[in-house]
Amino acid sequence: MFKNTISNLTRIRQVAEVLLRYGFEDVVTTTPLRRLVSQSRRLSWQRADRQVFETTRWERVRLIIEELGPTFIKLAQAMSNRADLLPQALIDEFEKLQSNVPPFDVVVARQIIEEELGRPISEVFSEFDDVTLGSASIGQVHRARLLTGEEVVIKVQRPGVRDKVRSDLALLHELVRLTTGFLQKQGLANPQDIVDAFERSMSKELDYTAEARSMEQFRKLYEDYTTFYVPKPYRGLSTERILVIEFVSGCKITDKVQLQEWGLSPAAVAENGMDIYLTQIFEFGIFHADPHPGNVLVRPDGTVVLIDFGMVGRLTKQQKYAFAGVFIGMARQDARSMALNFRRLALTAEIPDMRAFEADLSQLIEDFAMLDVKEMSMSDLADALQIIIYNYKLQVPGAVFLILRALVILEGIGKVLHPNFNTFEFVRPYGAKIIREQYSRENLLTEAEYTGTQLLALLQTLPADVRQIVRKISKGELRVKVELSGYNILMRKADQLVSRTILALLSVGGLLFSGLTLLGRYSDAMPYRRGVPEITWWSLGATGFLLIILLLLGTGRREK
Repeated sequence: MFKNTISNLTRIRQVAEVLLRYGFEDVVTTTPLRRLVSQSRRLSWQRADRQVFETTRWERVRLIIEELGPTFIKLAQAMSNRADLLPQALIDEFEKLQSNVPPFDVVVARQIIEEELGRPISEVFSEFDDVTLGSASIGQVHRARLLTGEEVVIKVQRPGVRDKVRSDLALLHELVRLTTGFLQKQGLANPQDIVDAFERSMSKELDYTAEARSMEQFRKLYEDYTTFYVPKPYRGLSTERILVIEFVSGCKITDKVQLQEWGLSPAAVAENGMDIYLTQIFEFGIFHADPHPGNVLVRPDGTVVLIDFGMVGRLTKQQKYAFAGVFIGMARQDARSMALNFRRLALTAEIPDMRAFEADLSQLIEDFAMLDVKEMSMSDLADALQIIIYNYKLQVPGAVFLILRALVILEGIGKVLHPNFNTFEFVRPYGAKIIREQYSRENLLTEAEYTGTQLLALLQTLPADVRQIVRKISKGELRVKVELSGYNILMRKADQLVSRTILALLSVGGLLFSGLTLLGRYSDAMPYRRGVPEITWWSLGATGFLLIILLLLGTGRREK
């Protein structure tokens, strides 16, 4: 069972002991992890100081994540955007996680840069600042100047981080395999899919060329904009482990004093920033997914600059229309329209009670309709929507939660700069624009063309498919496979019951046979032991062996 866990055995045992330390004995004792921890260790938290229980269960989950390290912290931070999978209380705890990692030695950073460039730093950069501008779990940033005079920043990946992340991902896969049953009972329906998605995300983050491509895509989309700027990546000097980007000076967007010293209107800057972001979502369908103040700069001329494109969200055209439809339905106080657009947006939307779903959306609309414009909060709306999504187990694209999170961040920035900032007033015109685009002549023709192509493809393949079916029927080769789901456990129990019944009958038969052998008349060749024929002893031995097997099966059943 543990043939795939040998390399991770020590680390898995450490994880199990951390779980025990924070009072999660049930996770260990009800899963195969119990085999890695001795009985004396399982209950140690009951004999120790019980201060751990002064915190909530969700707080203890956060403490465990912090103790397990950067990869687990990044997973939790990614999960904090998935309100369709986790309860809000756990999301609130995950949002507190900070990956504060000190910078690594600048000598090592220089070595990595030279290894990636294949030449000494002095042949590429005239200046290189040994003091880091920032440090994170994946890498750190240094400022430099090219020989051609351009100022740049260099993101350098931590040494050994790839092996560390790869090892932790293998560990996560193994932990999920060992605890899938427990996690599903806790309401996490597809834990393996979550780890798979996280692995894909981490693979992109470990490849700095992916971030460079995203920056180039944004630069192309916004090449005609004068109020928005994306720094230039130097692809010729960038690799998977280092990323060289144009250095852009400016102040944080929330630095109201500096903006005013430059003669800029903070309110106008906030409006420009929101318009840029909504354009990304509702026009291009690709957006910067981490617009916290440190990643949004303002130049002295008022140009907004976005940096750090490690997290980028994307929406398809249909997802974009459905997401806008949710907000439009709310603005029109149309719960049915909101419900239909939610179903269009969801990847799988099996809503058992559509009326109850509409009723909850109607209640949400009423709650917000009663508020004054100044009282409306994107944060409150995002929380309410995420609770509904979680309660109805709607699997919506992860980009939706990135958008809601980003809108909440932007609203916070806007309220610092703008006395009457209201997110809904900015979204409203984009909603109307989306409706015009969705029902425009060009889009309807595109949809009709796509539908026609699909129908034509079906008509082209249908005759051949029908002929194949008829041919198989005539030859008696057509087989229908019926798969009954949900009966595996029942069949397994039935199989166990039949096996035990057979063993029990054989045991009873053995006892009866043993008794009958005592009544038989045997020749002088039959040996006797203690006055009992030897055949009787053999019969009793076989019966005892069957009874031992029955006892072992019963013991194994209780352990499971």
